Amino acid sequence: MPKKIVTTFVFFLLAFAALAQQPTKDELEHQREQLKKEIQATEKALIETQKTTKVNVGQLSLINKKLNLQDNVIHNINGEINKLSDNIYLSQLEINKIKRILDTLKIEYAKSMVYAYKNRSNYNFLNFIFSANNFNDAIKRIAYLKSYRNYREMQAENILKTQSLLEDQIKKLSGMKDEKKDVLSEQDKELDKLQKQKEEKATIVSQLKGRQKELLTQVRAKRKQDAKLKNAITAMIRREIERARAEAARKEKERLAAAAKNNNSSAGKSNTSSSSKASVPSGSVLVSSEADKELNASFEKNKGSLPWPCDGYVITHFGRNQYPGGIDYDNPGVSIGVKAGAAVKSVFDGEVTLVNYMDDKQVVFIKHGKYFTVYSNLASASVQRGDKVRTGQVVGRAGLNDDGNGEVDFILMNEDSNVNPESWLKH
Repeated sequence: MPKKIVTTFVFFLLAFAALAQQPTKDELEHQREQLKKEIQATEKALIETQKTTKVNVGQLSLINKKLNLQDNVIHNINGEINKLSDNIYLSQLEINKIKRILDTLKIEYAKSMVYAYKNRSNYNFLNFIFSANNFNDAIKRIAYLKSYRNYREMQAENILKTQSLLEDQIKKLSGMKDEKKDVLSEQDKELDKLQKQKEEKATIVSQLKGRQKELLTQVRAKRKQDAKLKNAITAMIRREIERARAEAARKEKERLAAAAKNNNSSAGKSNTSSSSKASVPSGSVLVSSEADKELNASFEKNKGSLPWPCDGYVITHFGRNQYPGGIDYDNPGVSIGVKAGAAVKSVFDGEVTLVNYMDDKQVVFIKHGKYFTVYSNLASASVQRGDKVRTGQVVGRAGLNDDGNGEVDFILMNEDSNVNPESWLKH
């Protein structure tokens, strides 16, 4: 096979493989609709936060989210444009191929017509038949003439079919070009929206810089609150560990007593001393029972799919956050903006280990094996210490933050260290 043909064949294979891996037009449009719905929901939440008298960090978080979603919409549109461009290119190649076939058919048909024209008289046809050597040869010549006539008819039919196929392909190409034009127009509109959102963010950032002293005061107050919360969490976990150790010691004492009783009844046996050795617990003392082990394993298995404690938006993420003006805040969890009084729910099955007041707000602590979830800045709590809770059970109601908007602070701990809650919650 010639090298040029092989190269062309490989190119087509790669082109079709690339197209097969891309999302379909319907999938891209569905994704775009979902993104636009998220943008609408974010815009609604942003309008809600703007009802307060001052610009706040929650508004900056929401405009950043809206900008990210808008970027995704534009990326989605670019994907559809690229797909249409690829299809237009392949369609044009197909049209060129059909044109070449049609030209070949027309040339062949023209040759046959010229031949037929030169031999058009009935005398020539009759002479061709009667010049046969015998009757059988004459029959064959008649069959040949009939076959040749059919061949010319078939040529004409193929030309018509190919012309029809070419027209359909050209019409299809024209439709794709019109569609691409519409999508490009939509892209321009979405880019305009993006620019306006960037201008909106710039305004919010400028106003927040004007509130720098006030923001710094809020952050300092937040840090003090986090320190109090950390002390409460440390004390609560220490009590839980001490309680677990006491329970483990009680069970070990009962085991030794039972072992001693069995040893006395079988005195003289060589394995008496070995049977009274204390068993050494492995792993965390917080998961010593089979029920705790099962709960802990189930909690770990659901990493990345835990439900959010409330419906809202992220105000500040876990870890280091920087506000306009160079103000830093190291968040021990994730702060979620919600409607004031919104239901706050347990993210997993567990046991309430503490319900405590933190200034004028309440905090709920829930144990899930060696993991603890903390729900703070609650206006009220609907559970008490010792309660067994299920996934999705309401544990309290969201309180207000310093800006007058609803907020819930959610912390996730692995025994004695903070982990990023967002990596455990549904994305």
